[in-house]
Amino acid sequence: MRGTALVLGGGGPVGGAWLTGVLAGLTEAGIDLGSADVVIGTSAGAVFGSRLRSGVTAADLYERQLSGADAVRLPLTARQTATFLWAALGSRDPQRSVERLARAALRAGTGTESDVLDTVGALLGDVRDWPARELRVTAVDARTGRLGVFGPRSGVTLLEAVAASCAVPVVWPPVTVAGRRWMDGGSRSTANLQLARGHRRVLAIAPIPRAVGPHPSAARQAADLTAEGTRVVLLTPDRAARREMGRDMADDGRRPAAARAGRAQARALAPSVGDVWQG
Repeated sequence: MRGTALVLGGGGPVGGAWLTGVLAGLTEAGIDLGSADVVIGTSAGAVFGSRLRSGVTAADLYERQLSGADAVRLPLTARQTATFLWAALGSRDPQRSVERLARAALRAGTGTESDVLDTVGALLGDVRDWPARELRVTAVDARTGRLGVFGPRSGVTLLEAVAASCAVPVVWPPVTVAGRRWMDGGSRSTANLQLARGHRRVLAIAPIPRAVGPHPSAARQAADLTAEGTRVVLLTPDRAARREMGRDMADDGRRPAAARAGRAQARALAPSVGDVWQG
């Protein structure tokens, strides 16, 4: 087995804020997240994983949530929510479910791809180049429903990869990268822990424990890795964090409270995380 993998899942603006709080809390407790041999990012996790891997501190990511920076205005409507749920829940077969969601994403009138690129570009700030240390960014092919993984040798820019990973179906249009159209990497799995297979130790932070539809949960994926001999610690929002996050992961006003809740949860769990991550 190889070394360590840090897996950062998706969760929209609110889930992403909680994630930054967790990163900050763990770092404050002395856990060296920068030592990860690979960072695997999905959707919001791709944004913050890219910045963290490029030298932006966890403390800075957290403080920007408190200050109101990194705001994202998702154009989410009741009709879009209903369309998303109808597509994702319309089949008990995981592949057919994601294919339905992909078709809905391709048909939806949701603005332009440049809107996604501009929004994600603002979130990335000055980070534009693939970091020196290994980073993987997930996205789902909107034609086939298959998961894709981008990296520095994929022949695409970091911005393109992260924008594709963040293209929430029905809310934002699929993003064209390398001649194909891609949608949110969390469409099949919110964290994609399966990509950490073969690592000795895995720390997974998943703001949303499972994708909508008949897909494996982060807990199920963590259990599968554990059965293969990997030491895994999976962090998902506790009751207090869920209360602060609310039900609408696009509610920008909840970001500061969600970030604080993530930091508090991480500081409480840091000893058990350290036992696995640094053991």
